[in-house]
Amino acid sequence: MSEPRRGPLRGPDFSSYAPDDVGWLLQDFSDVTLEAPTEEREEAIQSGGAHYAESLPVEYQPSEAYQALFRSALDASATRIARAVGTVTETVLAERSPRPVLVSLARAGTPVGVLMRRWALHAHGLDLPHYAISIVRGRGIDTEALRWLADHHDPADVVFVDGWTGKGAITRELAAAVAELAAEGLDGFDPRMVVLADPGRCVRTYGTRDDFLIPSACLNSTVSGLVSRTVLRADLVGPGDFHGAKFYRELAEADVSGLFIDTVAARFDDVAADVALEVKELAAADRTPTWEGWAAVERISEEYGIHDVNLVKPGVGETTRVLLRRVPWKILAAPGAGADLDHVRLLAEQRGVPVEEVEGLPYSCVGLIHPRYTRGATGADGKAVAAAGREAAGE
Repeated sequence: MSEPRRGPLRGPDFSSYAPDDVGWLLQDFSDVTLEAPTEEREEAIQSGGAHYAESLPVEYQPSEAYQALFRSALDASATRIARAVGTVTETVLAERSPRPVLVSLARAGTPVGVLMRRWALHAHGLDLPHYAISIVRGRGIDTEALRWLADHHDPADVVFVDGWTGKGAITRELAAAVAELAAEGLDGFDPRMVVLADPGRCVRTYGTRDDFLIPSACLNSTVSGLVSRTVLRADLVGPGDFHGAKFYRELAEADVSGLFIDTVAARFDDVAADVALEVKELAAADRTPTWEGWAAVERISEEYGIHDVNLVKPGVGETTRVLLRRVPWKILAAPGAGADLDHVRLLAEQRGVPVEEVEGLPYSCVGLIHPRYTRGATGADGKAVAAAGREAAGE
């Protein structure tokens, strides 16, 4: 066993989740100023002088109308989410480990990890450990966090959890990071991510492959334990350090993290029979990833003259994040998507972004990031990429 490392941060000192819900393998950057206005942040990244993980977007503060939309969406989808939580948790218990160590990818994976832990406790009396760690596209996973996990748990029991798949970029990032660590001698981790929803069809273990509204995608920290997205910056994260994040204590009055978890967990008993049936059906099904979502994103990137898949964010969750945190260009929506896109339409209206209905989308919607501001923000290697779509986009 290697030398001891700093242990996980827990609520209420870090995050509004209960201490047993999740341990954050992160540094606390709450006292560091990291936020920048969206356009300034994107322009700085575009210039090649910064990576998206080196700063934070200013936290979106939802209007009363948007908060009402969140609550309405939560009430309408809680049963569906509970069924997906039960399905993915039971599949993990049956196929991966009878006592898994849940390791969610902060931030989107964390509410799902909390719910999976709650299901295991409710349905089986299992008190599963759950941690949240950082993974940064273009820079990989937090290797110090993985070393801490290897010191305290059997890596074979670790199950990486995320909220949903878009085109599968993080799925690939995780697999590459685990393979690289294995080559360096830190092996035993299974790179196969599990998710609540897999509309991109790029994982084997999921709760559903439907692209529907998961209300935890509607908000930022206020539905994720008041924790920011993760930060990786050379002057803050040195050798042996975990990546970092902020705890926005000042947003406590707007926090709905507990409401989200409790509302979904209250439906567990209602869906138990459906979950048992779905798990049985999935066990017999061919769940081989087809990467259909990646193919669709490549097609959309070319059709719209963007020529960079990293500017195309598919699915309800990723489209929401484009509208909340980035500089959106336009939103593509499947005809008949209905109430699942009410919040997307509201955000698009507030930001003056057109919504176009497009036949044949494998997702409910797709968000296109504005090419002018995001050359550096979205490069797969974290560096600036050519703004090839500018002329085609009418810039």
